[in-house]
Amino acid sequence: MNLADAREIAAPRTVVWAAILDPEVLKTCIPGCKELTGTVEDGFEAIVVQKVGPVKATFKGEVEVSDIVAGESLTLTGQGKGGPAGFAKGAAKVSFADTDAGGTLLTYDVEAKVGGKLAQLGSRIIDGFTKKLADQFFERFQDGLEDPIEAEPEEENEEKPKKGWIGRMLG
Repeated sequence: MNLADAREIAAPRTVVWAAILDPEVLKTCIPGCKELTGTVEDGFEAIVVQKVGPVKATFKGEVEVSDIVAGESLTLTGQGKGGPAGFAKGAAKVSFADTDAGGTLLTYDVEAKVGGKLAQLGSRIIDGFTKKLADQFFERFQDGLEDPIEAEPEEENEEKPKKGWIGRMLG
């Protein structure tokens, strides 16, 4: 299954680049991630719980960051075994470019494969699930980086919207 898409993120490329390499950011953005340990250099170990159709499984696996061209592109590769449910593995080639508005154009190309009981669910369910996971990851990533539009509070005791959580984490 292949999926390609792009997102325009209202944050400078240096901030977006730093975020994609941060293990805490990755853990928060990976749907169902219960644990993520390790480093970019050595790779990460992850525990992810997912439900695909009628099959719910805990996947234990690895995430590797490779093909790094600082500030421009990288590949995120993951594979996990979910016991009797089977296995899942995939890779996302991610590229970063400046936008005219001072933000970042993030493009990604995802390839995913599954086996075992998961593969028996059929390509339509698996393809939809893969698209949903990729969309959730990059949506969480984008939402965490962007500053919401600063609006004046409608009432005196109402707070202004807060800066994106990744921006707060990175300082």
